[in-house]
Amino acid sequence: MDDASRRWLLAALGPATDTTDLDQRYARLHSLRAVALEVLRERRAALLAQPLKVALSGVVSVDTSGNVTALERQIAELEDPATLVPGEDAPAGPGGGILRLHERPRR
Repeated sequence: MDDASRRWLLAALGPATDTTDLDQRYARLHSLRAVALEVLRERRAALLAQPLKVALSGVVSVDTSGNVTALERQIAELEDPATLVPGEDAPAGPGGGILRLHERPRR
C-alpha cells in the first residue's frame, strides 16, 4: 500500500488506527474500500456488544448510541459506489464518466 492510500485510510478511520493492521488487511482484501468497511463494521460490532446506555441515578449517564449512528453513516457512505476512493475508477453513469476533449481542425 502506498503512502497516499495509507493517509486516506487514516483520515477515514482516525489517526490512532494501527497502520500495520491496515497493511495486513489491504494485503488480504486488495481494496481500500474493503479495508475501511471491515474496520468500521468491527468497530460497530464492538459497540453493539456493549450496553448502549448506562445510567446511575444522580451520578453518571453514558450513551454511545450516537457513536453507532455515526459508524453506520460512515459505512453507508463507503458502501455507496458513487463515493470516490483512491485507486478505484470513477463510477460510470450520469456525472461519473470521462469527457475527452479534442482539438478541432483549423479552417
